[in-house]
Amino acid sequence: MPDLTIWAARGVLILLRLVLFGLSLGLTVISFQAYQSQQTERLQYAFIGFAFISMGVAVSNVVAQIGWVADTVEIVRIFFQASETVPFIVGFAMLYLSLYR
Repeated sequence: MPDLTIWAARGVLILLRLVLFGLSLGLTVISFQAYQSQQTERLQYAFIGFAFISMGVAVSNVVAQIGWVADTVEIVRIFFQASETVPFIVGFAMLYLSLYR
């Protein structure tokens, strides 16, 4: 019976990750539409920031799905973790610039 519980929990986790990706993608689309209607530098930075954050969410989801591959080789796991962190760094830096300017 615990196997069924684990599968249900994994299903809920996958559903939550899809909701997170949908929300981040929605923010990206809304920020792009705002940038198209009023092309300011702030909105451009905000759009780029949300795009990179959406990319980070997507990469995190992929890494979580194939993370079991990285358990065997330490350097591969570090590479996967870095590849999911870099888009978040760029995205939040762009959001920072959009709010700072």
